[in-house]
Amino acid sequence: MSADSNIQKSPLDVVKWILAVAFLAAAVVGNYVYANEPLLYRVLGVVVLMLVSAGFALTSSQGRVFLQFLKAANLERRKVVWPTRQETTQTTLIVVVVVVLMSLVLWGVDSLLSWLISFLLG
Repeated sequence: MSADSNIQKSPLDVVKWILAVAFLAAAVVGNYVYANEPLLYRVLGVVVLMLVSAGFALTSSQGRVFLQFLKAANLERRKVVWPTRQETTQTTLIVVVVVVLMSLVLWGVDSLLSWLISFLLG
């Protein structure tokens, strides 16, 4: 992609990723080590450490590319024309009717073949 060529890779990015992984590992290990502490404190600790980890990761060059990707995806999501409730209901009913009809057809074919086999084998 052309976005990769525009991003300047810094030697500091390696340090940022190491810190991000370290904070994420600290969240996991800390949650395990402090298993006897109240749940609220553990959840708050894990959330804070994960946010710090995400902060380090998103300030790297790969993180900035990922944020640009998320912004572009959000713009594309806004362009989607969602079906109305009536269209959704009609489509669902069509699918249900086709499934029921096909199940009846397959049941009929199966019954016919079963009857033919039992007739031929005696």
